Amino acid sequence: MKETMREIEPEDFLARPFHLLDKEWALLVAGKARPNPMTVSWGGFGTLWNKPVVTVYVRPTRFTFCLLETEPEFTLNFLPPAMRGVLELCGSRSGRDLDKWEASGMKPVPSKTIGVPRVAGAELAFECRVVSSLNITPTRFLDPSLEAMYPEKDYHRLFLGEVKTIFASERFIVPGA
Repeated sequence: MKETMREIEPEDFLARPFHLLDKEWALLVAGKARPNPMTVSWGGFGTLWNKPVVTVYVRPTRFTFCLLETEPEFTLNFLPPAMRGVLELCGSRSGRDLDKWEASGMKPVPSKTIGVPRVAGAELAFECRVVSSLNITPTRFLDPSLEAMYPEKDYHRLFLGEVKTIFASERFIVPGA
């Protein structure tokens, strides 16, 4: 697939963030020696400590969790609708047991600023370095119904990734940027 993205500044990123994560999903790729893509639909974009950041949530039971703990870098890749099957595969199988790149036919693309690859064919990709992480603590839930999201008690860890660079297709770029 030909990559039709270009590098942009964070202030030139244009998106419907609630739709983007909840409906389109993304592939979080972590790990340098054996990069693993994992489908995510929880996260956010913003500014913290005067840095552009992406937040992603990963359960400690996931293979990707140990990769992020060992090598605190990741890419967050948004794929076109034609690649929805890749997201479904990467969200239903573990990288412990399967090479998701091979199984899905995806190809890695070297990142510009970090050692973790981006995904060829993506329409939007963030290259990030983890600057902090926070554990979801059930004792802090103000809405008791949230506990139902964790029948296995495997509460997410939130990873805050400083955006080092963004590659985007035209639909994600502020007009005129």
